[in-house]
Amino acid sequence: MNLIIDVGNTFVKLAGFEKDRLIFREVTKLSAVVGGISKLKEKYPTLQQGIVSSVGRLKKNQINTISKGFNLLELTHNTKVPFKNNYDTPKTLGIDRIALVSASVYHYPDNNVLIIDAGTCITYDFITNKNEYLGGAISPGIRMRYKGLNNLTANLPLLETKSPEDIIGSSTNSSIHSGVVNGVVNEIDGFINAYKEKYSDLTVILTGGDANFLSEQLKSSIFANSNFLLEGLNYILEFNSN
Repeated sequence: MNLIIDVGNTFVKLAGFEKDRLIFREVTKLSAVVGGISKLKEKYPTLQQGIVSSVGRLKKNQINTISKGFNLLELTHNTKVPFKNNYDTPKTLGIDRIALVSASVYHYPDNNVLIIDAGTCITYDFITNKNEYLGGAISPGIRMRYKGLNNLTANLPLLETKSPEDIIGSSTNSSIHSGVVNGVVNEIDGFINAYKEKYSDLTVILTGGDANFLSEQLKSSIFANSNFLLEGLNYILEFNSN
């Protein structure tokens, strides 16, 4: 069994895979990750290997402790991946984006795929049907937009995410909801349409923390998959184990 460790700013996603089948998925605090993994090893003694995506948030001694008892692959820009990376600055490409593109290669081989990850930032990643990763785009996510309006102005309040009732906001609050949410939705639909003008046979994947919220509002045809990044990390691990 494979252990997938996806380290965020505060929380860590832990997942177990038997080949390509998801067995479990848990979330733990970053401060409790070592103990949480130790318990998982006791519960699932067949855990033989793992992969960690961390971007420097785990200390070396934590990684050494986690790796005791099984093989652990630390994802870096030097890790072997199942696609050709044509990004001009490959060392600056986020490892989460590397994992997402790897997942697209596994699920949609020989397809033109646009992966949209709607989280803290919204990232767009494109890989061709020739298995060549070209790049994409990065823009502020939903919460970042709400916070930006509050932090960078004197009088606008910080609101919780909410679907706007109408495109025309009749109050400050409803105007913010309309601006933020409709802005994101129209941005995503606009990107999808622009890519489809160049690649008519485009497959679009939507993932990330805001994927479910946004999927109900997008006009474009998409596949929503909240586990896409975890599946990509698992595929990278399997790819490096063969």
